[in-house]
Amino acid sequence: SSSSSSVFLPKLSANTDESLGRQQKLNNSLFFFLIQESLLSSASGYNNYRGILNWCVVMLVLSNARLFLENLLRYGVLVDPIQVISLFLNDPYSWPAACLVIVSNVFVLVALYTERQLSKHFSWLHVLALQPHPRNNFNLNLCSSLPSAGGAFVLGVYTILFLKLYSYKDVNMWCRELSTAKAKKLARSLSCPTSQQFNGGNRTVCYPGNLTIRDMFYFVFAPTLCYELNFPRSPKIRMSFLLRRLFEMVRYKYLLSLFQWMIPVIQSSMKPLEDMDLSRMFERLLRLAVPNHLLWLVFFYCFFHSSMNFTAELLRFGDRQFYKDWWNSETVTYFWQNWNIPVHKWCLRHFYKPLLRRGFSKIVSQSAVFFLSAFFHEYLVSVPLRMFRLWAFMGMMVQLPLAWFVGRFLRGNYGNAAVWISLIIGQPFAVLMYVHDYYVLHYRQEAD
Repeated sequence: SSSSSSVFLPKLSANTDESLGRQQKLNNSLFFFLIQESLLSSASGYNNYRGILNWCVVMLVLSNARLFLENLLRYGVLVDPIQVISLFLNDPYSWPAACLVIVSNVFVLVALYTERQLSKHFSWLHVLALQPHPRNNFNLNLCSSLPSAGGAFVLGVYTILFLKLYSYKDVNMWCRELSTAKAKKLARSLSCPTSQQFNGGNRTVCYPGNLTIRDMFYFVFAPTLCYELNFPRSPKIRMSFLLRRLFEMVRYKYLLSLFQWMIPVIQSSMKPLEDMDLSRMFERLLRLAVPNHLLWLVFFYCFFHSSMNFTAELLRFGDRQFYKDWWNSETVTYFWQNWNIPVHKWCLRHFYKPLLRRGFSKIVSQSAVFFLSAFFHEYLVSVPLRMFRLWAFMGMMVQLPLAWFVGRFLRGNYGNAAVWISLIIGQPFAVLMYVHDYYVLHYRQEAD
């Protein structure tokens, strides 16, 4: 009997499992509904909208492709990147902008020599070190005679160099003060192997061992505006990452053809601006907003992501936080603090905090930072165009009341929408103003 039970038990178990399975299926058929929210309801907790995002991208590409094709068929090819490149390659001796960039090395070497002499306690050089370098007046006079594109490029390079050398001067001054006070010695970057100390296997150098040509030019080419005694370094150069960033920079130069879309709109805007036809002006402004904004987004990605990551990877520069999530900005202040991290860090370290230490309030210090930014925006536009109109300056200063209004009355998605609207509408308005004034100043006067 025991043997027979051992034989029949598995069959009984199998039959039982099969019957339970059928019962479970019947129960599932009888109880088909659950208490649950729709996916698009906020209470559902669903947040995977990747397909909808892809749909938006596809619709955006298709709609803009139609407009671009219509523009091409109507006006022909207005901007050809290949012709722009060949224009420079045909006559290399007509590159005054490139010559000015090469000359900037003189000011780098003068700054290094000055710091070396100051490290030897040459007190008469302290006054020279605290003064702005004289290259700006020199550069201003020469850039006013350059073509607009070349002048803007040179002024951009010299402005970056000015900010870098100002930070270099400040940090070395702090090192001298600490050295004089016999405080703890500071480590510097790994770009120079002299005056080495070893701390946990990391090679460091103390002041004044950092005052070398190699260290100076490492900082000049590094994707940062703030000098530091010990730059973080990545362990090695990733060739695949480097080539991807290089490919992106080469590929995005063809997106300069967005100017093809903008030029007819700008040309057709001159008449409404002269007649002060507000409805037509607003219509041209909206037509210009989309290609101008796309061009700005392309510039942001190409410069702050592709080119700066390429340079950082080539130099093994470890800190790659060149931007934060500015696209989620719910206030204007958050946007300006996070879309350009190198400039924000420089302003915070060398301008905002020194003002606070001197007793100024936060509101006054923040306003001073906006004023400085407005000055440089106007400087980089007015000098190459050889006219002084203050549109860029006023556009930056308007950010102060706008930041107060958005921070005070708008929150969440409404604040984010206000930030996006200011970016999309504000920039083309300034573009139209400068183009109109440039046209009136240089072309209509010549015709008269």
